[in-house]
Amino acid sequence: MVRRVTVPSLFTPPVYAHASVVEAGTRLAFLAGSVPLDAEGRLVGPGDHVRQAEQVLANLDEQLRAVGSDMEHVVSTDVYVVSGETAVLSAVWNVVEASGLSTGPHSSTLLGVACLGYTGQLVEITATAVVPEAESAPGSGPEHA
Repeated sequence: MVRRVTVPSLFTPPVYAHASVVEAGTRLAFLAGSVPLDAEGRLVGPGDHVRQAEQVLANLDEQLRAVGSDMEHVVSTDVYVVSGETAVLSAVWNVVEASGLSTGPHSSTLLGVACLGYTGQLVEITATAVVPEAESAPGSGPEHA
């Protein structure tokens, strides 16, 4: 269903693929940016990039489950971090890597940006994921209709 490609003639990326190829006819979910807000809309981890990354990933996991997918089926992400410091970007990437998103591995871009949409927000992740076909229950297939 998904073929992840690391191009041998390019620099080998650390725990992500250069491209993900999805066969035609596969359902895809294009997720809005996952943000570090709790269910009541409060910012989680003010001033803490790592804590915000953890909350963003927890929220991303909720988004994925709501559409019938999961971290393993993510094919592409964009990770936005409010910082120009490589060490801060690396700290956020370490959280992403530990999350299960790198199981694929998936294709990803890590970006340092000037600001994000919510006051105090330091991290946001957008994602595209495959929505796997649900297993048919016995007797529910078209041959039983």
